[in-house]
Amino acid sequence: MVVGLDIVIMMTSILLSYILVYDFRIGLIDWNTCIHMMIGYTVIMVPGLVLKRIYNRLWSYASIGDLLSILRGIALGAGMIWSVNLIIYLVSGRIYAPFSVWFIAPLLTFLGIAGSRFVWRLLSDGYTGRKANKIRTLIVGAGEAGYIVARALRREQSRYYPVAFIDDNVNKLHQNLAGIPVVGTRHDIPEVVKQYDIDEIILALPSAKRQEITKIINICKTTDCKIKLIPGVNDMVNGEFTVSVLRNVDVEDLLGREPVRLNLQEIASYLEGKVVLVTGAGGSIGSELCRQVIRFHPKRLILLGRGENSVYEIEHELRAMIPSDTELIPVIADIQDYGRVANVFKTHRPDVIFHAAAHKHVPLMEMHPIEAVKNNILGTYNLVVLADMYQAERFVMISTDKAVNPTNVMGASKRAAELIVQSRSRFSRTRFATVRFGNVLGSRGSVIPLFRKQIEAGGPVTVTHPEMVRYFMTIPEAVQLVIQAGALSEGGETFVLDMGEPVKIIDLARDLIRLSGFSEKEIPIQISGIRPGEKLYEELLTKEEGTMKTVHDRIFIARSEYLAEDELAEMIASFRTLAEHQDGVQDEEIRRLLKRWVPTYMPNPGQLHLTMSNILHSEVKNTKNINLQIASSMAE
Repeated sequence: MVVGLDIVIMMTSILLSYILVYDFRIGLIDWNTCIHMMIGYTVIMVPGLVLKRIYNRLWSYASIGDLLSILRGIALGAGMIWSVNLIIYLVSGRIYAPFSVWFIAPLLTFLGIAGSRFVWRLLSDGYTGRKANKIRTLIVGAGEAGYIVARALRREQSRYYPVAFIDDNVNKLHQNLAGIPVVGTRHDIPEVVKQYDIDEIILALPSAKRQEITKIINICKTTDCKIKLIPGVNDMVNGEFTVSVLRNVDVEDLLGREPVRLNLQEIASYLEGKVVLVTGAGGSIGSELCRQVIRFHPKRLILLGRGENSVYEIEHELRAMIPSDTELIPVIADIQDYGRVANVFKTHRPDVIFHAAAHKHVPLMEMHPIEAVKNNILGTYNLVVLADMYQAERFVMISTDKAVNPTNVMGASKRAAELIVQSRSRFSRTRFATVRFGNVLGSRGSVIPLFRKQIEAGGPVTVTHPEMVRYFMTIPEAVQLVIQAGALSEGGETFVLDMGEPVKIIDLARDLIRLSGFSEKEIPIQISGIRPGEKLYEELLTKEEGTMKTVHDRIFIARSEYLAEDELAEMIASFRTLAEHQDGVQDEEIRRLLKRWVPTYMPNPGQLHLTMSNILHSEVKNTKNINLQIASSMAE
């Protein structure tokens, strides 16, 4: 069909050339010669286009390069025609047709064929008008990426209909790109959404910095539109784009943090060819540690965890990406079981240990403090002793901001674990280090999965207190910094990660509701009251610690505190005695012992404030009951 169309265009070009040459005096045209010319011209011209593979192209995706190919094909055919005519003239001395025809006809042929492809492209791209049931779309970014996105969205199979562009470059304002007007800057987005009846906003800014993306998203959030993103510049390579690569804006995009800068040479030097042990390998942090460590070709990666299902899942995932020179070994073991863990160390002799296994759930550890002691303190001590005994090169423990001035058992137990790691480093050849950071988005036990489940269930979304704030970072970002901190360690450091600005939990809940396509009327937020052991804000440093900079701009070193060797032995002995006689141990005894070894642990101050907060945000209406609750809290 395409070849037939081109033949018609070629014959018409010859006819029009004759008409132009004879100044529209059709009676002067030798029609017999004209018809012969049409046939000869077509027979010579079509092979030229075939040689340039003009008929092996998808013209619904036509580009400037395709038009240049048409031009080359026609030029090749025209050259052949001129050569034939020159030979005829030299042999017979006769001009078969006016030479001007042979110049005008190829030009008309190019215009006709290129024009037909251009019309084809217009029809394919949907420029003939809006179709029914299309999503009216505003594209932010009138650059190359925006142009590519607009072209893709305009195709018939897309459910999107691009209406307008937004761009901060004032030179582009009131201009048209791909037939779509540039109508304003980012600050005009709310007004443009109303004026053009926009349904969705697409951010076509694949190379923009995260902070800029976050600022634009915050403006878009003031509208009722859904917001979508192009994931990254890699999705735009060679102009390739499909609607399927668009993704919804996630909470991570609202943090506005730039990707972590890693010193790959430093990391590879201490991981490549080594035996690496990851405890808590099935958990959120542990599993991501495994994914990233495996990129550096360790000799052996040991996945140690207590839960068989989670260890199986990460093992199964890693099998698909494991390098040929790395051995993967899953181990089901409890770090509280010294004999079992000792056997793992004796068998595999790990060079590098990442200790991510821990009980982290604050309210549960308030209910079962002995489990925090057994796992977070005694389990860590087992690993530290064995790492020293088997002369591991490095030991990196994952800690938490809840270990700073802790108000709960979990935080106090992690602070005790920090002291174990720091103190052991003073008389060991192993480089022991602790990495302390706040909440990670999407980890088990974090608020994000909980909020998402509540939204899926139709609400309400429960927030403990309207003023509660937390530090957040993504799991990959936290893990990359942990691995980098391992490379920086000289022994005994407490590394503190730059967590950025703290985020209000209630704002996080609102963002998730908004990004899920709902309003607070549809999914209400309910204040549930602060849970046992929680505080309104977290800290990353104690008053005594201070910080020192490292060569990495997101990693700092806190001034470490140590226990003498006999003090460390006494602390472990006291906790071990509690664990061995746990049947007769009261929770308050455990808290008192934690307070002894972690002086900054303050479980009681603020209890009255927390209780009153719970009361004020509950549906208690009986004044007498309120007074009784306050009196009870004061008595405690």
